[in-house]
Amino acid sequence: MSKIAVIYWSGTGNTQAMAEAVAEGAKAAGAQVELFTVDAITANDAAGYDKLALGCPAMGAEVLEEAEFEPFFTDLEGRLAPKPVAIFGSYGWGDGQWIRDWQERVEDSGAALCGEALMIHETPDEDGLAQCRALGEALAKA
Repeated sequence: MSKIAVIYWSGTGNTQAMAEAVAEGAKAAGAQVELFTVDAITANDAAGYDKLALGCPAMGAEVLEEAEFEPFFTDLEGRLAPKPVAIFGSYGWGDGQWIRDWQERVEDSGAALCGEALMIHETPDEDGLAQCRALGEALAKA
């Protein structure tokens, strides 16, 4: 059975809702899943999981949240290969450049990106939550 950590940062609750749905999808597919806010786990502990789902919304000029998530991801980045990794987040403006940049970083790290990065505009609706559950299921099966 896969051991998956779903790790996220959320300022408004949108990315939290996505993370919870990703975790639901992975659990439904038979994975052992633990859900963490980024301040509740170290990069070293995260690296010990078989698979990771990472969630962060777009911030500022379309970047990862800079105070907690970016330092965590920078510390984790060199330890992702060859782990299956899914990334997701919400945004309120722009065109998704933050997640394309993040996806490139994940791919450059040697991780096995699970599908495409999932981004949802503002609060996820039922369709968006279904996409999140499908991402969790795909990660569990990866």
